[in-house]
Amino acid sequence: MIWTHRGRALLSTALAAIALCATALNADAKSKPQDDSVATSAPSADAPGATGLSPRLLEDAAAYQAYLDRATATSSAFTSAQSVSQALKTVAAYEVKALIRGAIAYGAVAALDNPTFVADVRAAGASPENRRLILGYLASDPGYALMFKGADGAAGLAQQAIGTAGLQLYAAGKSVKLSAYSIQHQAWSKQDIPDRPGRLSAVEAEGESALQPAEDRVPALERAASGAAPLPISAPPAQPPYTPLVARAVQLAAMAALGEAGDESYDRLTTLTVDDTTHTCLHIAKLNLYQCLAVAKPNYEDVFCMGQHVMMDTGSCLVKNVGLATPVEITTTPMPAAVSIPAKKSHHSG
Repeated sequence: MIWTHRGRALLSTALAAIALCATALNADAKSKPQDDSVATSAPSADAPGATGLSPRLLEDAAAYQAYLDRATATSSAFTSAQSVSQALKTVAAYEVKALIRGAIAYGAVAALDNPTFVADVRAAGASPENRRLILGYLASDPGYALMFKGADGAAGLAQQAIGTAGLQLYAAGKSVKLSAYSIQHQAWSKQDIPDRPGRLSAVEAEGESALQPAEDRVPALERAASGAAPLPISAPPAQPPYTPLVARAVQLAAMAALGEAGDESYDRLTTLTVDDTTHTCLHIAKLNLYQCLAVAKPNYEDVFCMGQHVMMDTGSCLVKNVGLATPVEITTTPMPAAVSIPAKKSHHSG
């Protein structure tokens, strides 16, 4: 079900009745902890802990941000076979799961910059019992996070944070792809690539490696996640339906707003930083890159493969899977299924 403002108004009349069920739900949560809940124990403080994201998730977000910046900065002014080889390994150096985890974490940091959303989540989780209930609902359904006030604004920020970087990577890839034609007047670009199987193996190895750490970026992301210094991102509220990638980012942001996204929950939180649709899209981009490189012979063909499949296609995957418009050249895969927003559950515990 898509949650609308009218739905909110209608639901408010039913909150009293729903509240009568909350005590039973809370007792059930205590006696039967859910395997998919990120709460390892009952929150002890009366008020939520400080808003913030696990330092390890911030490191994931920083590594993602740094990779996108490096890849987008790839120059199309190639001057030698060595410059092509180095650029190819640089832009191919991401493991799909790590890139998605970093994207969701980065989107969550951006979503936390919406004060209305953070305040509403924290108000709803003002007691340990309510936080237990909310964490259970959030863990079982990312759409639950989209019911809070300001969620549309938080979703817009997450969408913009991930999608803008994807658009920039796509544009850089298009420039690189076009350079495959312009550099053909240079003799070196027409020479066959030596040890083509070895070159392909090296690129495949880079594609299975973890993202390079970017510890210098973590402090700024930590300040943004805590509300001390927002990211330089602005966006209008995003309207439903929301894609799974955006919903996951807002889901993680809601847990961070409750003060329940610390390092002690990192392993459980990472089970939420996944999106099958984006994974499939990026996996296909990688396969297409490897197939392209397998048949490429002169250096300029490697440039084409790099620009199209690892830059344009990767950027397109990010853009499409946050629900933004994709360039017409590559609208070949369907939009991901929308995340439905569940009926609102009471936060009252008695």
